[in-house]
Amino acid sequence: MRLRWQCRRGMLELDLLLNRFLDSGYAALDGQGRADFVRLLGYSDQILQDWLVGQAVPADPALCRLITAIQHAMRAREP
Repeated sequence: MRLRWQCRRGMLELDLLLNRFLDSGYAALDGQGRADFVRLLGYSDQILQDWLVGQAVPADPALCRLITAIQHAMRAREP
């Protein structure tokens, strides 16, 4: 429940993306991936938005992999 609350953001688009990933991709992450997801949620909405739409790339390779996983989950759910 705490993660669900942390996925609630000031930007509706981020709310949707992060909650979809929480529902469809989070369970497949290992312990480190889950810790990285929690760490990712600590970043500002604008930084997350830039990363998720591909306008910027995280310097941290673990966060880069996680952003890629979220992007793939997002594309998999598109009609």
